Amino acid sequence: MTLRKYIPDFITSMNLVCGLIGVIFAIQSRLDLAFYCMLAAAVFDFLDGFAARLLNAYSDMGKELDSLCDLVSFGVLPGLMLCRLMQLFRFGEDWLCWLPLALALFSALRLAKFNVDPRQSEGFLGLPTPAAALLCGALCCYCSYSPVEFLSTWVAGPVFVPVLAFCLCALLVSEIPMFSFKFHKGDARALTIKRLTLAVFMLAALVWCLAAGHHWSLAVLLGFAFYILNNLVYAFFRL
Repeated sequence: MTLRKYIPDFITSMNLVCGLIGVIFAIQSRLDLAFYCMLAAAVFDFLDGFAARLLNAYSDMGKELDSLCDLVSFGVLPGLMLCRLMQLFRFGEDWLCWLPLALALFSALRLAKFNVDPRQSEGFLGLPTPAAALLCGALCCYCSYSPVEFLSTWVAGPVFVPVLAFCLCALLVSEIPMFSFKFHKGDARALTIKRLTLAVFMLAALVWCLAAGHHWSLAVLLGFAFYILNNLVYAFFRL
């Protein structure tokens, strides 16, 4: 096997490195830096698939490695960030703070299911782990930068974060169809419109956040909340 065959695996490994550094920052209560590490992990997660297609370097090992790395970056890290968020804002060592760690468990189930489910080659059944993680990470980052905003008030209560984690856990292992962010040759026009609608919304959210003086992480939060709600509507009306 030539050296280029290992390039996608190297990129995938950088996903894990970013996730591990993010875990360290989360433990140190630097939720903003932990979110930046999560974003970097998401970039590497996208690039490894792109590199595999470009170099025709698919392998079973690469597929398993990708899931193991995703479990840390998009399962353990967001659960830990939500846990630390609750501890920082109100609860100290209250047992409620540990409930968001269930995201790691359900992310593992989601990734294992994805690896053995041939129905998910073009799209997803259930919420993809990076989408759930980035929503959680953006929430933590925004609240760390804006501790007096309305979201921070919700986070300081005993209900919002555990309920959010519970809903995301349920969506991770659900059978709800959700579209992929990756473009493929021959994609249906309806699928392209869904992706473009999401892209336009996220761009509009970013412009609004910057104009209103909000931290840009709020745009990421709104974007992935919109992604989830859109897919729920599409599934309900079978669009």
